[in-house]
Amino acid sequence: MFARTLAVEYIDEAGAAHPCLLRWIDSFAMRNFTNDAVFDDTLPLAEGRMEAGFRVPLDKLESAMQDWFRRKSYLKPGEHLRIAEIPRGR
Repeated sequence: MFARTLAVEYIDEAGAAHPCLLRWIDSFAMRNFTNDAVFDDTLPLAEGRMEAGFRVPLDKLESAMQDWFRRKSYLKPGEHLRIAEIPRGR
């Protein structure tokens, strides 16, 4: 089910990438396990890492996570989220 490993990073105002904290990712995942079935196939792993199934659209995941992180004040104004699949073997 968790066929893809994803990098979950926030980009600061200067353009530098930082791994999102595990507690941020976990906060989003727990909320969406009960509210949006499309994200049921996600699993927080570590700082800046999560796994997801193939049915999880990355653009929708990125948008929903960014919205949640802004509402929780994890992201500052001028910062944004980036989610990318990590190729196998890395």
